[in-house]
Amino acid sequence: MNVSQIELSLTPDLYKWRTIKSGHTTVAVDVLRATTAICAAFTAGADEIVPLDSLEALSAYHQEGYLRAAERGGRKVDGAEYGNSPCEYLSSNLRGKRLAYSTTNGTVAILKGADADRTLVGCFSNIDALTKELLDKPQDLVILCSGWQNDFSVEDTLFAGALCHKLISSGLYSSHNDAVAMAMTLWSNCGNDPYAYSIKHASHVERLLGFGAADDIVFAFKQNTCTVVPRLCDGKLKCP
Repeated sequence: MNVSQIELSLTPDLYKWRTIKSGHTTVAVDVLRATTAICAAFTAGADEIVPLDSLEALSAYHQEGYLRAAERGGRKVDGAEYGNSPCEYLSSNLRGKRLAYSTTNGTVAILKGADADRTLVGCFSNIDALTKELLDKPQDLVILCSGWQNDFSVEDTLFAGALCHKLISSGLYSSHNDAVAMAMTLWSNCGNDPYAYSIKHASHVERLLGFGAADDIVFAFKQNTCTVVPRLCDGKLKCP
């Protein structure tokens, strides 16, 4: 039986140094909050989301009928219809809507991973649906954490550890990557309660609490609130 390998990039800048270079899937992760918000937007009916790494491209997409969704430093950008709040998306009717989306960290990671055979979006919200997708079609895997401005983040690494645990437990995946081992240890130490662990240890939680985003934080650590697995195709995120 062929066993697929897993590698973990803890920040977008580390992705270029990965050893799995071709014939692989990349899962981009930004638990707080981009990938969680993306899953929420699709759950609310969005048709497609275009990830952007700069704000300048938003206007052109807006002229084509896209809603502008943008965040910098945790706050919604002036002039944008939406920011980076999964709770805001879930309370909206986005059926048939298209979003042009740019965030501080998450969309950067998604675009970094665009060279993979399959680029997927992951978070606690869709962890079981994502696991099923990866087990149904096993392939060498790179998990790409967004972190915070190219620094390590607890919440993304916790998610990576949880996902690796599920995949390696299946027998279809294995890893000899130190970052994977560290992430799985962190997940084990959190006692299956990433919210409580992150409240104590994650700097971005403290940052977002200062912005009044407590509801987003609670939601972001709930597992399986969304069943979608967004995939990047020709520069656009879709849910096949």
